[in-house]
Amino acid sequence: MAVGYTQLPPLLPVAGIRLAAAAAGIRYQGRNDLVVMELAEGSQAAAVFTRNAFCAAPVVVAREHLAAQSPRYLLINSGNANAGTGAGGLADARQSCATLAQLGG
Repeated sequence: MAVGYTQLPPLLPVAGIRLAAAAAGIRYQGRNDLVVMELAEGSQAAAVFTRNAFCAAPVVVAREHLAAQSPRYLLINSGNANAGTGAGGLADARQSCATLAQLGG
């Protein structure tokens, strides 16, 4: 939650984007900690990434995917920075993307 806010206003729909949130138990049980955004086919995406030489695995994978093509889905987690996870973290990030891609067809 943004600093100083206790309750955010309702989100208005954005044409071409679908959102879903779930409690995946990434760090805490029973708290929404995973978001999936589906972008309409043909959408374009851009990103701003950290310039830090030490990046979390999802940042590395997101850079790779964005360099290859514009994404159809965005997978976002909260409550865990995923930093310092090494080869296992990269494998987990890639597997998460592959699973979402398979589910999304």
